[in-house]
Amino acid sequence: MASAQHQEALYQVAVLPDVMAACRDGVRLAADVYLPCPPAGGLEDGSWPAILQRTPYDKRAMAAEARFFAERGYAVVIQDVRGRFASEGAFEPFVREPADGVDTVAWVRGQSWCNGRIGTTGTSYLACTQMALGALDPPGLAAQFVSQGFSNYHTTRSRRGGAYEHHRTHWLFRMARDSKEAAADPALRRALDQAWANLADWLSLWPLRRGHNPLSGLPTYEQALLDFMTRADYDRWWHSPALSLEPHYDVYADVPAYLLGSWYDPYAVAVTDNYAALAERKQGPIHLIMGPWVHGVEALGQTAAGDVEFGPAAALAYNELRLAWFDRWLRPDEPVRGVTGWPAVRLFVMGGGSGRRTATGRLEHGGEWRDQTSWPPPNARPHRLYLQPDGGLAMSPPGDGDTAATTYTFDPRDPQPSAPDPRQPHEAFPRGGFDVRGHRQSRFCANDLPLAARHDVLVFATPPLTESVEVTGRVELELYVSSTGADTDFTARLVDWYPPSADYPDGYALELCQTIQRVRYRDSRAAATMMRPGEVYLLKLRLPPTANLFAAGHRIRLDISSSDFPRFDINPNTGEPLGMHRSYQVVQNTVHHGGSRASAVILPVTGV
Repeated sequence: MASAQHQEALYQVAVLPDVMAACRDGVRLAADVYLPCPPAGGLEDGSWPAILQRTPYDKRAMAAEARFFAERGYAVVIQDVRGRFASEGAFEPFVREPADGVDTVAWVRGQSWCNGRIGTTGTSYLACTQMALGALDPPGLAAQFVSQGFSNYHTTRSRRGGAYEHHRTHWLFRMARDSKEAAADPALRRALDQAWANLADWLSLWPLRRGHNPLSGLPTYEQALLDFMTRADYDRWWHSPALSLEPHYDVYADVPAYLLGSWYDPYAVAVTDNYAALAERKQGPIHLIMGPWVHGVEALGQTAAGDVEFGPAAALAYNELRLAWFDRWLRPDEPVRGVTGWPAVRLFVMGGGSGRRTATGRLEHGGEWRDQTSWPPPNARPHRLYLQPDGGLAMSPPGDGDTAATTYTFDPRDPQPSAPDPRQPHEAFPRGGFDVRGHRQSRFCANDLPLAARHDVLVFATPPLTESVEVTGRVELELYVSSTGADTDFTARLVDWYPPSADYPDGYALELCQTIQRVRYRDSRAAATMMRPGEVYLLKLRLPPTANLFAAGHRIRLDISSSDFPRFDINPNTGEPLGMHRSYQVVQNTVHHGGSRASAVILPVTGV
């Protein structure tokens, strides 16, 4: 990857704390402003290109990052979003970010220390704040570097396939603990701390009821929880540019944008969707990089994700990459090196390692960077494998006609657990790659056995591969299903199945990606249609994107079930309104295999 023009600090930094900027409704938002100043000290006359980040996580925590850019000739503005830390107003998650972001850009542009060219950057919620304002195309916005950001919260990170993602509950509990209200009320803070410690119990009591949950003392936080929990239809509520960019791609700001994502991050779908949409519509230029990391800035400089090691090439010099990007687009009149020759798409293809256990106890999976001209990769071709009744994956469908099927019992009171991280089994939401098996120390697992041993998990796998196969893109699944219930879920997990070895005598089932489909939303995400018991339906599932080399001797594996808890909420199978049910039903779920009902997985295989 290209290097930045200025790697060394050129300036000292003057900090202006808690500078207040008024929004259109009079609410004032607090920012810490970091300005370059000459080595002798004091403020230097003149103006600079500005870099803006808007955060709900306390702007003071970003001081080191702000100084890095200010030392290299940028005015840096780190702002607490509305209702958080030093900013005024009430925090309404996501709701105010588009307008407040536009107002902040206008304020920055009008300051004497800004030369009128503004770049935005940030990860996660900070990606949301910058893309929400980008959808309104404010004057002065000149470049963006968006890391692990959203495209549609109805599609990922709040809901997926009609199911609710419990990470949103986790996030709201966390945000409530460090809220301004909790800081001002020690009793409230103690109650929220206790709720955080008992998060697994609260998830097990799902769904939560208005006025009878830990967020009931914080009305805007509780309302956000209830909205995400119960608004399963993709209706107009979701069309805000802070919740879904899909309705706003055509009017999105046409500025240079670098999009960064991670294979082991729930936002992998969002980042690649945003790239495909913006690269098609905008002059940009629009660039994409996808690495093997988990969510968060700290992860980008690491070489491992969960229980898997990818090697030294996986580490990213995040600040240097962003500096080179902003040097190119916020300093258009100054000569810069490297950016012009950057590839449009850069992917880390996982796999190809030794498969041994490293000194730190991780699986050495390996990987390498690959440059592409576009996403999806132009050299990936669909490769269809049919699900066999005996658990195989083969190029031909079974010969048993429409009668071939596999049925299992799905009991929502005994859901399949999400595979825990053996290094941190107590974490409710583990991150990274793991062997698909339980762990007794996990709150959600009964034992240490492989999840494939459960009666409600169907496993389909190829024979051991005679040569390596690279799968890069989004895996699709055509699944013919029926159920005895009015509604149910089907989950899918893609696995790189290592053979037994001296380090891993039972082999290693490496989870690459997973998804879920609530069957009532099989035809439309905007409106539910219940099932008729026994009737066969075609589900079309798209797994999140991945890039993995399945080495010779490994097996490509697909696991099918009806739950993945606590990653997703559990379908009660009753057909009741989602997020408001009070009963559960045990159902018989069936996957059909043959004839006109030949279920298949479609792999994007490169080099074929």
